[in-house]
Amino acid sequence: MINSFSLKDFPTMQFSNLKEFRYGWPVVFASAIGIGVGMSPLPIYTLGVFAVPLSQVYGWRMDQIMLAMPIFTLGALVMSPLIGLTADKAGVRKTVLVSQIAFGLVFMAFALIGGNLTLYFVLWGLLSVAGAGTLPMTWTRAVNNWFQENRGLALGLALVGTGIFGSLTKLWAGYLIGKLGWQIAYIGVGLLPIILGFPLTWLFFRDTNDPKVASKVAELRGDMSQNTVVETGGLTLGAAVKEWRFWLLGFCFVLISFAVGGQIPNLEKMLSTKGFDPTTSIILASYMGYAVVVGRLLGGYLLDRFWAPAVATIMLSLPALGCYLFIQADMSYGLATLAVIILGLAAGVEYDFMAYLVTKYFGMRHYSAIYGALYSFFALGAGFGPYFFGLSFTQTGNYNAILGYAAVAFLAGALPLIFMGKYRIFPNEAP
Repeated sequence: MINSFSLKDFPTMQFSNLKEFRYGWPVVFASAIGIGVGMSPLPIYTLGVFAVPLSQVYGWRMDQIMLAMPIFTLGALVMSPLIGLTADKAGVRKTVLVSQIAFGLVFMAFALIGGNLTLYFVLWGLLSVAGAGTLPMTWTRAVNNWFQENRGLALGLALVGTGIFGSLTKLWAGYLIGKLGWQIAYIGVGLLPIILGFPLTWLFFRDTNDPKVASKVAELRGDMSQNTVVETGGLTLGAAVKEWRFWLLGFCFVLISFAVGGQIPNLEKMLSTKGFDPTTSIILASYMGYAVVVGRLLGGYLLDRFWAPAVATIMLSLPALGCYLFIQADMSYGLATLAVIILGLAAGVEYDFMAYLVTKYFGMRHYSAIYGALYSFFALGAGFGPYFFGLSFTQTGNYNAILGYAAVAFLAGALPLIFMGKYRIFPNEAP
């Protein structure tokens, strides 16, 4: 049953203790890089870039290429809760380090597909298994533990890597394809989590329960405001799935991720249907990554000051306008840029909102497991979205019909968030 409430129950959030960043910046920094070269952005942001040469060389249809995403999704649906439980039990650092190596190796293996569509699909399934430990559920657990007063901003900074690397890897993959071919491009992108993510994770990424940072954590707790409560309590995964809020969030994020995730891998093709050449389409699509960065920072800033469901409802409703712009027959470079930026702002806040809402409505006790379970809903939408977008193009020669459905999905997914109610307070206890 939804409790009654009024706006006075949700006062403006305030923060003043920026000292948290003096202690927690290494975790935020490592998380931003690790997430940026992880499973969340790399496969999705580069799929549309690789789709062009794969269709040209092997004659694969767009819907066949995008069928990879539902397969990828099925793996993520299984692995997300399992990785969440593993991270809660074994620790996020070990989970991330192993996953970064496995993820990079599988990504590079795409260079060996040799026109075998079955092998292409198998590798997408393996990619979801190997890379699940690099998803935001692992990184954000540590960030949430280091930050209490500035949690929203810290999450925004940690997740900003998806936008930065999403944009840069599109350009990086496009450059390598043009200069050295798509096989070398797969290797070049797959090396990123190994040569960039792994070393920085090893050096800087440690949760607050790591004995090697015990003295640092003690100093942080001593410097924090007396009114700041370090959150350790919360619901178990079993208790969370019995709550209506869990299923409301699952419903909302399935729709939102379908609308966002369906467009990202198809973005270059969507722009080409509006008359833009391949190079211009890649450049325009890369703007979304920069918008994601803005969305992360803006969303994090607002989360620390205002009631999160209201912020989420507003920011996740706006992309319906972007869908409308993409449907227009005559699309100028300026309108295309605006539509891409609006989409990027939504892509820039969805993970932040999920992470923040989990802490506020389910607590930190089984944070990674609950986040992982909710990420399954997100993966469901993001996984099947690209396929249905590609199928719509195959059947109609454009994306207009599916964009109309996406606009509805944004509104239907964002508006129910206002029913989440007041933040919940859980008694602190050992995990």
